[in-house]
Amino acid sequence: MASPRAEDRGSRRRPGARGILPRYPHSYVRLAQTAAERPRWSSLSITATPASPQAFEALPQPTSPRPAGRCTASPRRFLVLARAPGEPLGVVVPAPRAGAPSPHAGPRRALQLPACVRRGPFGRPVGVTGAQTSARAERSGAGGGYVVHLRDTAASTGLNEEQKEFQKVAFNFAAREMAPNMAEWDQKELFPVDVMRKAAQLGFGGIYVRTDVGGSGLSRLDTSVIFEALATGCTSTTAYISIHNMCAWMIDTFGSEEQRHRFCPPLCTMEKFASYCLTEPGSGSDAASLLTSAKRRGDHYVLSGSKVQACRPRSSPGRSEAVPLLPPQPGPQVREGTFPGVAFISGGGEADIYVVMCRTGGPGPKGISCIVVEKGTPGLSFGKKERKVGWNSQPTRAVIFEDCAVPVANRIGDEGQGFLIAMRGLNGGRINVASCSLGAAYASVILTRDHLKVRKQFGEPLASNQYLQFKLADMVARLVASRLMIRNAAVALQEEREDAVALCSMAKLFATDECFAICNQALQMHGGYGYLKDCAVQQYMRDSRVHQILEGSNEVMRILISRSLLQE
Repeated sequence: MASPRAEDRGSRRRPGARGILPRYPHSYVRLAQTAAERPRWSSLSITATPASPQAFEALPQPTSPRPAGRCTASPRRFLVLARAPGEPLGVVVPAPRAGAPSPHAGPRRALQLPACVRRGPFGRPVGVTGAQTSARAERSGAGGGYVVHLRDTAASTGLNEEQKEFQKVAFNFAAREMAPNMAEWDQKELFPVDVMRKAAQLGFGGIYVRTDVGGSGLSRLDTSVIFEALATGCTSTTAYISIHNMCAWMIDTFGSEEQRHRFCPPLCTMEKFASYCLTEPGSGSDAASLLTSAKRRGDHYVLSGSKVQACRPRSSPGRSEAVPLLPPQPGPQVREGTFPGVAFISGGGEADIYVVMCRTGGPGPKGISCIVVEKGTPGLSFGKKERKVGWNSQPTRAVIFEDCAVPVANRIGDEGQGFLIAMRGLNGGRINVASCSLGAAYASVILTRDHLKVRKQFGEPLASNQYLQFKLADMVARLVASRLMIRNAAVALQEEREDAVALCSMAKLFATDECFAICNQALQMHGGYGYLKDCAVQQYMRDSRVHQILEGSNEVMRILISRSLLQE
């Protein structure tokens, strides 16, 4: 991460850092958090001046912040200071003893800070080794002081021990429960309820939902790691789990306490499944133009709409006639005056909770609200099950509202807040679906590597062919680049940085394009075998193709990225 700008140094706090530590003029200060709750920081900076051993020994015992203990992970002494539970603490670092190299002998010199135990969201322990935490002292030029840049190098070079454990559990579950059934779920179009509930027992039903309602309380980065690993077992099923998680998060984040405790616990255990209802037949990328209406009548909203039929002109002598674009389809017929409220809904008909974006006010995004509709509500019905190229382990149907009365108590957030909730959810959804693409691409690379080793042509294994070696190298390079972009965006989203939307859009655009290309190349390198349904790479390719379309098409991602750039 780039160093803070000059204007961020000195007395100003770096954007994104929580809390301001008291200044100690004879110390280096490390910004951290109390043991109760310590988020993972990517980079921090504060101003400090060199300390002497005498100044450190003479440091008075403060009353606020109060001493919280000593860190013994380093042979040097470090005094840990804290204000109160839940507030930042500092580690006061003494200067080296006499005769030892001075940390401020030159304009830049590395400083090793102690290995302190941090905690992730909601108190989950995160082990940090001394090699993962370091600081760099740099002359600030003002009063002989120094700016100390703290960086957790695990964020850029790999995963911490806790994240490796999450990854291992997810990989093992994918290999044991998902991969052996992936082809059958695809061919028979089975919705694997029992397997998903087993995943929920591992905490995967509400990965970034708060713990007080049954969630795991993990970070966006943790979530990306888990979804990538699960997607190696079945990309389609993992993608549905990611949508389910997004719905649970939206209720957890924007719902009232009553709504959180009513809806989230059964979602986190996957006793109940959730679907996200935004897309309509006439509003895909232009989500703000949705037409599903919710009119308030007393203590209920009545969801309904008006029939929409796509037409094209047909030329004939003297007149133009509108004809349907598509022939009549079998399945439930929608009566005149209504229309399928939302289309292309993953889990439609099987899910128990539908997080619906509907219009409670005037046109535009400010007229949209978010309402939870439960399965079995009178007036709620479903269209036929769509036949898809991929994603066959999850059903896709239109969700139809015909005078569907829903209690006002089921509205999430305030009236007119629905579009904001939808977009906030999609920012995380883009990271999630891109992570699913990563899993598909990673599995395809492994399968291709193994195929090249055993498949022989012209008397030699394909792995000895330099052209194929180069192709494999390109695939891996693009995979790693995609992974880094996704994880960078996940950290930005977790920290609620201003550039999070643009970074999520970039990650989704780049990763889904590149990962589909990797899967497609893997099929090519398998030759005719890759085109058989018995070969897994063709399913990874089919399941990952739709990731370039949903959660905001990649064309819309380009719009969001360019808009962010042009508004600077």
